[in-house]
Amino acid sequence: MVVTFDDRELEKCANDTRYCVKRLGMRRAKLYLDKLQKLYLADTLEDVREMPGHFHELVGDRKGQWSCDFDQPYRLIFEPHENPIPTDSTGKYIWLEIKGVEIIEITNYHGK
Repeated sequence: MVVTFDDRELEKCANDTRYCVKRLGMRRAKLYLDKLQKLYLADTLEDVREMPGHFHELVGDRKGQWSCDFDQPYRLIFEPHENPIPTDSTGKYIWLEIKGVEIIEITNYHGK
């Protein structure tokens, strides 16, 4: 899958392990790089759907974004490159047709 970055810090962390550990700490850096590796190796978003990390669609004001678990309560947030996001006849997103994502942020969206 094609992975791009909306956040320059997170892009730099993805490309420099030492910097990533310095910015995010050892535990979160390891989680971040692991989640990115899963996304890079996937052909489509469907490939990560059942993997550990609870990759899932968000709702409400974050509809159109996806999330995966980090260290509680933090999540990695990303959006599909496809615009519009592919949907079936019932309006559900078609994960199998999503072939690229943009990393948006690491956040605790429940605490905002």
